[in-house]
This record gives sequence, structure tokens and C-alpha cells, in this order.
Amino acid sequence: MPRSRTVLGAALASLVAIGLTVTAGVVPATSTPPSPGSPAAALSVAGRAPDAEGDILDRVRSLRGVTSITEAAAPAGYRFFKITFRQPVDHRHPEAGTFEQRLTLLHKDTSRPMVMYTSGYNVSQNPSRSEPTQIVDGNQLSMEYRFFEPSIPDSPDWPRQLTIWQAASDQHRIIRAFQRIYRESWITTGGSKGGMTATYHRRFFPDDVDGTVPYVAPNDVDNDHDAYNEFLANVGTDPQCRAALTAVQRRILGPDRAWFLERTRADAEATGDTWEVLGSLDRGMETAVVDLYFTFWQYSPQSACADVPGPEATNEEVWAWTQGVVPLTGYLDQGLLGTLAYYYQAAYQLGWYEAYEAPLADVLQHPGGWGGANFVPDELKPIAFDRRAMADIDRWVRTRSTEMLYVYGGNDPWGAEAFECGRRAVQRECSVHVVAGGTHGARIAQLPEAERLAATAQILAWAGLGPDDRAAKEVAADGRPAHVPGLDRRPDYLRPPGR
Repeated sequence: MPRSRTVLGAALASLVAIGLTVTAGVVPATSTPPSPGSPAAALSVAGRAPDAEGDILDRVRSLRGVTSITEAAAPAGYRFFKITFRQPVDHRHPEAGTFEQRLTLLHKDTSRPMVMYTSGYNVSQNPSRSEPTQIVDGNQLSMEYRFFEPSIPDSPDWPRQLTIWQAASDQHRIIRAFQRIYRESWITTGGSKGGMTATYHRRFFPDDVDGTVPYVAPNDVDNDHDAYNEFLANVGTDPQCRAALTAVQRRILGPDRAWFLERTRADAEATGDTWEVLGSLDRGMETAVVDLYFTFWQYSPQSACADVPGPEATNEEVWAWTQGVVPLTGYLDQGLLGTLAYYYQAAYQLGWYEAYEAPLADVLQHPGGWGGANFVPDELKPIAFDRRAMADIDRWVRTRSTEMLYVYGGNDPWGAEAFECGRRAVQRECSVHVVAGGTHGARIAQLPEAERLAATAQILAWAGLGPDDRAAKEVAADGRPAHVPGLDRRPDYLRPPGR
């Protein structure tokens, strides 16, 4: 039976219970950006230009909107800062109050280009360089997405304040503020939900930056039309691998279900986890098992098929393998509440994929409970899905977007519904690149040489870097940007949130 709701109530307190305002049936004002003279533009980030000769820490501190800045360790040649930035809780009504948003700044030199990065979730507190930052040998400003702790209003109004337009407006204000110091070219980037975020920002504020490089960004333009299941039924080139994955799922949910349920219970109790959002431990475990197939292909190369447990494996060996793919406790309360803002947005505007349940139909006890509001606590329901939001974004990318370079992995299920550049793509400098056999970690560096060099040259051009620039020379000499140990690490969107 479900455990006491007091645990979940405490976990939700900082997210939804304090001053929670939920407006059922609110009409989301997300598809039309405000005019420059609207109230949304009223909370200005203009001000006296920072002293161009001062220390970069003091110059950043003087920017309007910056409320704190502290310096942390960074490799030689760089400085790294942790920053808080004051944002309106509602950009359409700036009088409604503010909240503090976390940023980080990896500073190299104001004479270098700036890359603005977001994962679409929390911001890492460790310095790193995204691939575009490596290519242009530039600075990097990273943003935490609103409503991810601690960048959340004290009294959140979820349907009015957690929209793609509000988040794009956050990014717009940050860019405008920091452009007073960093006056060279700007490029935005992000992976997964961060790639979506970069796209949405450009739709609403197309003139903020010189180019955008979204990685592995899903485009669920029509939530009722799902291409994911067909993709998953044929992903990769090894039918035996697909069959082995399904066999593991069927084993856990079929003959050995009781063993795995008790093992999941023991693990949850050891960590104090609960299962109130989904209503039962069994449903939480089943949800994780259904997700095993999708997540394996999302993060693992086909060569990892060799590690999939066969029928001779013990239950403990199967359990250990699931821990590295999707822990069977991954959809209990700790996992869901850690990324609550994402699940709310998926149910509200972003859309979600249909679970790949067909091969498991006869062993499922909770079919059809995937995604959307199923992963959101009752305190935030009902959620009226905004069908206009993604249709508007998709139409803009296909018809009006400029300076957009998308990268996808050929085996990544999230690429089943990808962005397309549409007509006159070449003239608009919009392109889509797919890494054959690639995963959610697909990068420009993994493309075939000619395509890799062309994509790299495009980014260098957007950054305003000619052939004599040191970054361009590095690529010309080695075919790749220079590597900086300690900074060029695995992107944070390759660490599954909440796991």
C-alpha cells in the first residue's frame, strides 16, 4: 500500500505548496512574443556601461540584474564565476515580483565570442566548455532553467510563469545584460531540453544572437501523432539486440516480477524514497521497466548490446544492469520530483512520447500511464495542454528561422521527431546533421569529415572568426578544435536527470 503522504508533502513544499497558485484552464499566452513597448519589456537591463578597464569580476558585478558573483577555481587561462541574476517572475507583469536565477560564467577574454549554454534543467556548478565554445575558443555563459531549484519563485504560478516564452524572456534579459561587456559575436547552444530551449529563445528573440546550435532537440509538434514507436521497433541494425532488450523487460514484468518488486522496495526504503505520485510501487517499477528499452538506445551505442543480460543471468545480475540504464526506482518520487518542472512543461506545452508498450502488452499491469500529467503530483492538476505552442515553434523553424545548426544521433529515439529546416534552408543557413549510429551524445566531432568541417566552418563564420583567427587555424591544422583538459567534459544532459 502507498506510504504516508507526509513525505511527499514535505518534498513538494518548496516546489508547489508555498503560495501555490494553479489557474485551471488558463489560456497560455506563449505563441506570440510581446511588442518592444509592451509591459514585458518594462523591466530594463540597460544601465551605465561597465568600466572597460576594470577587473572582469567587478564589471560583471556592476551589470543591472546581477545580485551576486563569486569566483571559483578554473584551469589556467580561464576564470570561473557563479552568479545570481534577478528576473521577473512574470515578464508580462514585471510588477508581480522577482526571483533569483543561477548562472555561471567561464571567462576567457572579452575579445573572444560568447557562447550561451543551457541544459534546460539545473546549471552545473563546475566549469566546462560545450562543443561550440571549444570550436570558437570563446567564453561561456550558462543558465539554469526557471523553476529548477533554487531558481524558482517563492510563490510560483505554474501555468502563467513556467512557459517557453517566459524562459526565453529570461534568456533574452541575460543576453542583453551581458552584451554590455561581451560585445563580440554570440552563439546559443544546448543539448536535449537545452537544445529545445535554444530553439524557443531564437523563435521569440531571433535577433539576440548570431547563430544557434541545438543538439538532440526533440520536436513534438503534434502530440497526437507519434513516430517514436515505429522508430524503436526498427532502431539499430541488430534485431537480436532489440529482442534481448525486450526479453529482459518481459522477464522483470513477468515470471520474476515479485522478486524485482521486493528488490525495488528494499532499495526505495533504504533511501527513504516513496511512490505517491504514481500511486503504487508496482506502477513505479513497471514505468521504469517500460523505459529501459527507450533509454538504452538513448544513451548506449549498439556495441553495448553485448552487455544486455541473457536468460542465463541471475536476477541480481539483471538488477545490476538496470541500475546503469534505468534504475527501477527511477520513477518513484525522488526521481520525478527532481525534474518536476520538466514533467509539468511536457504536460503543458512540450508534449511527450508514447511509451513503447506493444511488445509487453500481456505482462503490463498499468498500461497507458506514460508521460504527461501522469508524472505530475495532484497538487498541480489539472493541466490543460497548449497545442499551439509546439506548432508555432515548428512552423517558425521550417519557414523563418536563420542561422540554426541542428545535430542528432541516428540511434537516439529523441530524434524520431526532429526539427526540419524546410524550404530555402541553405539561404537561411539552417541545417540538420545526423551522426550515423549516434546516441543522445551526438556531436559535430562525430560527423563524417567533410560534413564536420562544413559545420565547424559555419559556426566559426557566425562567430565572426576569419581564417587568421587562432580558433580557425586550429581547426585548419588538426581538423578539430584544441582540447582543454578539465573543461571539455561529458555534457550534463548525458547524465539523466534525477538518476
